[in-house]
This record gives sequence, C-alpha cells and structure tokens, in this order.
Amino acid sequence: MELMPSDLFAADFELYGPRAAPPKPPSLRCSRRYCRRLARRHYENFTVASFLLPRRLRQHVYHLYAYCRWADDLADQPGDPAQRLALLDWWEVQLRDCFRGRAVHPVFVALRETIDEFGIPPDPFIDLLVAFRQDQRVVRYETADQVLDYCRYSANPVGRLVLYLGRCHEPALTVYSDAICTGLQLANFCQDVALDWERGRVYLPLAHCRQFGYDEAMFARREPNEAFRRLLAAEVAEAEGWLRRGLPLVDLVPRALRLDVFLFVSGGLAILEAIRRADYDVWNRRPKLSKLDKLCLVVGCWWRLRRGNLVPQPRDPG
Repeated sequence: MELMPSDLFAADFELYGPRAAPPKPPSLRCSRRYCRRLARRHYENFTVASFLLPRRLRQHVYHLYAYCRWADDLADQPGDPAQRLALLDWWEVQLRDCFRGRAVHPVFVALRETIDEFGIPPDPFIDLLVAFRQDQRVVRYETADQVLDYCRYSANPVGRLVLYLGRCHEPALTVYSDAICTGLQLANFCQDVALDWERGRVYLPLAHCRQFGYDEAMFARREPNEAFRRLLAAEVAEAEGWLRRGLPLVDLVPRALRLDVFLFVSGGLAILEAIRRADYDVWNRRPKLSKLDKLCLVVGCWWRLRRGNLVPQPRDPG
C-alpha cells in the first residue's frame, strides 16, 4: 500500500526531528537526494521545478522547497499550538545553525550549498516562519489588509528566494514578484476554503463575509449559497488582479526563469478559472489542475513566450 505524504513525513520526523538521536550529518549527495525525493512526492498546483528549468537551478529549487515543506508540516503537526510553536522554534535553530556552518539536518546540509552559491541572507527563510507561527495564534482576519500582511510573510519570501536563484534580487523586481506571490496565496485561500475550515481557520476577510451576508453559521454548514458565491467571486477577482499586476516580471527576469515565472502566473489564473467553472462551490470539491491541464499550460506558455505575447488569455464566460 502506497503511503500518503503525511505518513512519509511522520517517518521522516522520527528520523530527523527534534526527538531523534543526535544525528551524524549526512553527506551532501544524500541530502540532495532527500530534498529531491521530498519535492517530487508532493502534489502541488504548480510544478515545483518544471522539466524546462535549467538543470543547474533545478536541484536548488528542491532545497528551497524542502525547507518550506518541513516548516509547513511542522506547523500542522498533531498537538496544541504551543507544541507546534516549539517545533517551529526548533526549525529556526536548525536554520541559524546552518548559517553558522553547523548543519546536521539533511535539508540544511543541502540548503547550505544553495545559500552559499547564491548569497541568500536568512531574512526570507525567517519571514516564512513568521507566517507559520501566526497560523498558531491567528485563525480569523478582520480586514483585507490583515490578509495581505499575512501574505507578506507566507508567500512573498518564496518569490524573493527565486529571484536570488536568478541573481536578480532587485527592489524593482521584488515589487512584481510580491504581487505574483500574493496573488497565488489569495488564489490558494479561495481554493482551500473547506480545508482551512477543517483546520479551524478562515482566511477570507470577515469584513467581506459580512458585506456579502455570509456568516460563521454558514461556514459551519459548508453552504455554497448565493452569498458565498458572490463573496468568493470578489476574492477570486482580487487574486486575479494581483497576478496580472505581477506579469511584467516575466520580461525582467533572466531568460532561464521566464517560462517558470510565466507558468506560475498562468497556473494561478488557471486555478481561479477552475473555481469559476465550479460556480464557486469549493465546499464540495477542491478545484485543481490535472496533469493534462499542466501540460497544456506548459505548451501554451512556451508558445506565447516564443511569440512575445504575455497578455493572459480571455476568460471563458462559461
């Protein structure tokens, strides 16, 4: 029987978590392989490192992903918030030790190579932990600005890390990168309303919920009623706006990154279209992209880049 990712992480947690015996640092080769395996076994809307990404960057993307994946899984471990906060504190200690040259966990043994190669500072890694800690303390957001502030820590650092891989981490580019990452995070909030509710969290701004007449009791009943459809339609439009504002980044990053950046934007827009096609009923089925959808995205984005046409395709009115 094939194990689920959560079961696989439980096994990894026993081997490499804070309760494991003091480890002997694995070799760089073994650590690279571990990060690659970790990235490939998880489903994501957007391929972690597409087969079109240059080989010299692909392994480094796996290292960054492994760091984020472990932090995310630690933040969702069974137990109370205090226990999860303690695990995140342990993960930050591992991070700081990595920057001091004392990595023992396979993720950090591999990540050290990426940090050294591209001159990445600790800030984006630490910012991500701010968001994971916030998830343990905050489960509702009153305003859209509060949600956007959360995105500043939960999503935007990922884009900045990618800019470091492209050796193009500049203020002018981070504005567009932040817009894309915020749009992707907002799209994920729309996609995962049901999953977030099961975890006790609501990322849709409560002020917007009241504006459209969707209350906590309706959340509890998981009602995809007209109020919810109008609410989610507005949130989907907001996410789309952020993604489109970030689109100029495609022309500004090095050629090696253009297709993947374009794929991230187009993948986010495709998820939003899937939500629209489902008539905003994300309670009964989670919209996602199939393998065929992803293949079509790759071909479509490649062709539009070749023709110099980055204008997103018109939305299907149906």
